[in-house]
Amino acid sequence: MYTILCIMTCRHFLKKNEWITNVLGLREHKVRSNPLVSVELTELRKKGIAAMIKHLRLKAYGKINLALDVLGKRDNGYHDVRMIMQTVGLHDRIELYRTKEPGIRLETNLFYLPNNEQNLAYRAAALLIEEFGVKEGVSLQLKKFIPVSAGMAGGSTDAAAVLFGVNKMFGLGLSIKELMERGVKLGADIPYCLMRGTALSEGIGEELTPLPQIPQCQVLIAKPGISVSTKVVYESLDAMELKPEDHPDIDGMIEAINRHNIHEIAGKFGNVLELVTAGKYPVIGEIEQVMKAEGAVNAMMSGSGPTVFGLFTNPQAAQNAYERLRYGDAAKLAKQVYLTNFFNVKRSTYKI
Repeated sequence: MYTILCIMTCRHFLKKNEWITNVLGLREHKVRSNPLVSVELTELRKKGIAAMIKHLRLKAYGKINLALDVLGKRDNGYHDVRMIMQTVGLHDRIELYRTKEPGIRLETNLFYLPNNEQNLAYRAAALLIEEFGVKEGVSLQLKKFIPVSAGMAGGSTDAAAVLFGVNKMFGLGLSIKELMERGVKLGADIPYCLMRGTALSEGIGEELTPLPQIPQCQVLIAKPGISVSTKVVYESLDAMELKPEDHPDIDGMIEAINRHNIHEIAGKFGNVLELVTAGKYPVIGEIEQVMKAEGAVNAMMSGSGPTVFGLFTNPQAAQNAYERLRYGDAAKLAKQVYLTNFFNVKRSTYKI
C-alpha cells in the first residue's frame, strides 16, 4: 500500500483537549515509533475516534513493462494488450493539503507541466471531489522524478496516488477495487498503478492478475532526449504487418516468474511497440547495447518508449553502466539516467 505520512487532529486522542497538529517532517520510522501518532487510521475508526487528515505525503512509483504485446484494436480506438508490468523504486512525490476553501490547486516542479484539468493528477482529485460532493478543497504539490512521456506511467501513477490520497483524506471509504473502477475512466494504466507490484495486465490494461514477486535486482533506467506520442506509436503499429515471432512470449514470461529465475525472465523480454519506436529512433538500441556491454542480463524499451531499462544482478556492473551513461562516453545518448530496483508488494497484506 501507499506509504503515508500525515498530519491529523484527533479530538479524543489526547487528554485535556490536546491536539496532534504537526508531525510534518518526521520520517516514517519516527511516526511509527511515536506513541502520539502511531495509531493507524483503521485503528482509530475501530475505536470510534474521529480523525481528520490535514496533510498526506505520498510516493507515486513508476513502472516498466517486462513484456508487452498488442492483440488488436477496438472500435472505440483502444487496443487490447497483454503485458507483464513491474513497479520500480523510482517515484514522484506528492503532498496533499486539506484546505477550507473549495477547489483544487496544483503546483509542480516542472514549469511545462499543466496545473489544471489537463493534468491527470488534477482530474483524479476532481473526479472524487465532484462525485462525493466534498465541500472543502485540496492543494496538491507534485515533485516529478519519473521521466515525462517516457513509457513509465508517470502521469498515471500520480493520478493513482491522488485518488488514494483524496479517498483517505476525506474519509470516502472506497476500496482499492472501487478506486480502480474510477481510475480506468481517466487512464488505462491507473488501475495497475493502484495495485502495483508484478502483474499480468490484459484488456485495455484494466484486467489485472497479481503475479509472484520477481527476484530483486538493480534496474538501470535511461531516457534519451526525445519524446514519443503513445497515440502515434500505436497508429504506426496498426499499419504494420506483424510476424508471429514479433510477439513476445507472455506465457513463457509468467512461467519464468513463477520459477523465480531472473535470467529466464530477462530472456523472455519482448515489446512489440519497440518495433515502431526503436525503428524511428536508433538511440534506443544504442542505449540497450551499452547496458548489455556493461553486464546487463538484458535491456529493453519500456511501454511506447523512449525509456530503456536494463536489469543487473551485479551491483558494481550496474554502477559502472550508470556512470558510463551519466558521465562517460555514452552520456550523449541519454538525457536522464537513474539506478534503482524493483518495488515489490506483499500480496498477503494487500486488500483489493
